[in-house]
Amino acid sequence: MNLDAVRTFVAAVDAGQFQDAAATLSITQQAVSKRIGALEKDLGVRLFTRTARGAHLTVDGQSFLPHARELLRAEARADASVRPGRRALRVDVHSRRIAPAVLLQDFHRAHPRIELDVVTLDADVHAAMAAVEAGTVDATFHAVTVAARHLPAAIRATRVIDEHHELLVGPRHPLANARTVTPAQLAEHRIWMPGMAPGTEWADYYDELAAAFGLTIDLVGPVFGNEALLAEIADSAELATLAGERTRYLWPDSYDLRRIPVRGPAPIYPMSLIWRDDNPHPALRALRQHLDARRGQAADAEEVWLPPWG
Repeated sequence: MNLDAVRTFVAAVDAGQFQDAAATLSITQQAVSKRIGALEKDLGVRLFTRTARGAHLTVDGQSFLPHARELLRAEARADASVRPGRRALRVDVHSRRIAPAVLLQDFHRAHPRIELDVVTLDADVHAAMAAVEAGTVDATFHAVTVAARHLPAAIRATRVIDEHHELLVGPRHPLANARTVTPAQLAEHRIWMPGMAPGTEWADYYDELAAAFGLTIDLVGPVFGNEALLAEIADSAELATLAGERTRYLWPDSYDLRRIPVRGPAPIYPMSLIWRDDNPHPALRALRQHLDARRGQAADAEEVWLPPWG
């Protein structure tokens, strides 16, 4: 069914005359008659009775009218679903408990009228970048371990997050009462991070961190989830793990877990916003500006450590 013909039918009903419908649609009266004639032929019924006083709906026309209006509403909804600026901005944060999700929530608070579709792709930087390139998502947050010249032609990335680390320990751990710890102090303790997949950008980062400061990062053990990890650490005098300072964890008060900033130098996990250069969604521009401003406000002169690709 030709939607231009349906639109012309509805315009003729609302105007009452084909001539007035033609003026509304900026076409000729002959074009209005031709479109409605084609629609009547397609449906196999007469929709109008033409008189000197105008066009009047037949019984079939009256029956078709509400469906014609719904067709046009459906067309408008379909158009809005993909029109830049009218559909929600779809952003991958990888996990709803880490820094990208926290910053995206800050963006939503600052721009409550911008619709967001927040998703968590189970993907490393390469798969997430492919999703951006394919248009599955508008943007994603990941550490980018290659130079910009090695990115796919349509892909752009800019560093927007410098995530500091905190040591997470139980109350019986030797460092439990420290106000801050240095990477050198961590070399004497076991850092437990089970289940970190080799070959991912975060595995590359922790390999570089361990090599730089002589850390022992233990990946051994099955993964039973964050709740089980926190329970094990709370009950241990030896286990510790590293977490981003904006990572959101919840645990019972009885665990008495401690989050201790790592400083002197402060290891930084650098994360970039990744998007397609030809993506016209206006909310994407607003998000980039918001993140750039936040990173500029957070900049300070403290001593930091970054991986070679950071």
